[in-house]
Amino acid sequence: MTDPMSRVPNPQKAAAGSRPEGSAEDAGPGAPPSDFIREAVAKDLENGRFSYVRTRWPPEPNGYLHIGHAKAICTDFGIAAEFGGACNFRFDDTNPTKEEQEYVDAIKADTRWLGFDWGDREFFASDYFEQLYMWAERLIAAGKAYVCDLSEQEIREFRGTDVADKGPITVTPPGKNSPYRDRSVEENLDLFRRMRGGEFPDSARTLRAKIDMAHPNLHMRDPVMYRIRHATHHRTGDTWCIYPMYDYQHPLSDSIEGVTHSLCSQEYEIHRPLYDWFLENIGIFHSRQIEFARLNITHTVLSKRWLLELVKEDRVRGWDDPRMPTLRGLRRRGYTPEAIRDFVSRVGMAKTNSTAEIELLEHCLREDLNRRCRRAMAVLHPVKLIIENWPKDKVEEMEAVNNPEDPAAGSRRVPFSGVLYIEQDDFREVPPPKYYRLSPGQQVRLRYAYIITCTGVRKDPSTGAVREILATYDPLTRGGNAPDNRKVKATIHWVSAGHALTAEARLYDHLFSAEYPQEVPEGVDWKDTINPASLEVVPDARVEPGLAAAVPGDRFQFERLGYFYVDPDSSAGKPVFNRTVSLKDTWARIERKSTAGA
Repeated sequence: MTDPMSRVPNPQKAAAGSRPEGSAEDAGPGAPPSDFIREAVAKDLENGRFSYVRTRWPPEPNGYLHIGHAKAICTDFGIAAEFGGACNFRFDDTNPTKEEQEYVDAIKADTRWLGFDWGDREFFASDYFEQLYMWAERLIAAGKAYVCDLSEQEIREFRGTDVADKGPITVTPPGKNSPYRDRSVEENLDLFRRMRGGEFPDSARTLRAKIDMAHPNLHMRDPVMYRIRHATHHRTGDTWCIYPMYDYQHPLSDSIEGVTHSLCSQEYEIHRPLYDWFLENIGIFHSRQIEFARLNITHTVLSKRWLLELVKEDRVRGWDDPRMPTLRGLRRRGYTPEAIRDFVSRVGMAKTNSTAEIELLEHCLREDLNRRCRRAMAVLHPVKLIIENWPKDKVEEMEAVNNPEDPAAGSRRVPFSGVLYIEQDDFREVPPPKYYRLSPGQQVRLRYAYIITCTGVRKDPSTGAVREILATYDPLTRGGNAPDNRKVKATIHWVSAGHALTAEARLYDHLFSAEYPQEVPEGVDWKDTINPASLEVVPDARVEPGLAAAVPGDRFQFERLGYFYVDPDSSAGKPVFNRTVSLKDTWARIERKSTAGA
């Protein structure tokens, strides 16, 4: 096998070039802030610990990425780029019972979508299985590893605790040695080779590091290095039936690739002594592990296991459900990679876990969409507005601005007639205080069109519901400007009834009503906090006719309603629009406050 150290990058080559590899085209506004990781990397270069910077993005191909992974991706690729280095993309594929090629492909696609490229630096832990095995034999030969016949449960009991592996260091009574701990080197080598040869069934034996069963850190109590799994691997097939554990494989793969800074989430701080032990006792290039706080967001769960429960129990429509925090779910909802990268940058880097408010993520999204989205008019809950003094069969075209934030986006022509659709909420027959929209005798401005005055309503005789709103228009106010400078306090949107296109709108909200769904009281199922109003399907919305040309992936700001994304479920003549995020609604806040105080 090629000498693993030959793969350590040339520091001069890593620093060459005006644009570092692996960086996103637009990493968000402003220069990256300084933090404890960047300070540590800079110090390592200054004092000569390393002469170059190489990080790694090491996903396990056993599920889909979520926004929590986006923080790791931005950190791994971003820090490497800032220091003129590079980031390796390495799949930690050591568990064939849970890993699939489908996940490999999805993770690569999601990472590219987020804005990062790894060039030719795509690796798999399975690339190193032979070298990892040889190093395991080296530890056996040095008397630092042994084959153990204890079951998984017995190993936990001998370690002296039933505390979960992850989390802070827990003070526990010393463990006790395995009865197989003092096997001879020759017997251990023979058994390990027979394990590789497939002689023993699953879980019959393990290879364990011989460290210290009284160590206060549970991970140092003779951790398992290899276990037997007679399962087909998605890349190596049936070549192997023993597979390395993450804590053994990970530092060694980092070393093989010449990774200088192995950046990982805070839960791996307790694993760091073991990370260092393997590198030091095998005697190979020593990468440095640095931990940072995981990303947590209100009204959201970021756990593969919990998200899998939602999918399996049909609480959502799959991994790409737009309510899911997966990158493919956010993408289908209409999120942009720029907004996610901006959010990660604003959250910053910390050593202790905290929770970011989902409103910050939505703020970053609105800022980005406001700059890029073309405007359009749509009516989600339509009611007819009939302009009584409009000339029969007359149709005018109104000039509408495509994006006031981008003059280069130009304008479009929108048909206007005497029969329009407006939002039901834009009319109140008996208006409450401070209601400035349409009501009997009240004037409003129709966006880009005319000032109208409500003259009455027509109701369904059986239900009493308003069926049509009647109004007159002032022909001198085309464009919305009144020659007499009268004050009109509200402007509402509309679509021409005879020209409108019928569309489906899917109105998404937070998946969980609870701010911290993972912290529910004892006896409460966290899934009971799912927001019953997280999705409202509007089958018969009306949109301006120009949206007939919209294709999946297009984004629009529906004026006064929010930002919308064309869903892949769209078909010819029946587009489907996902609400990515709403606009701020001052009146809705006033109304809620008024209702609460009543």
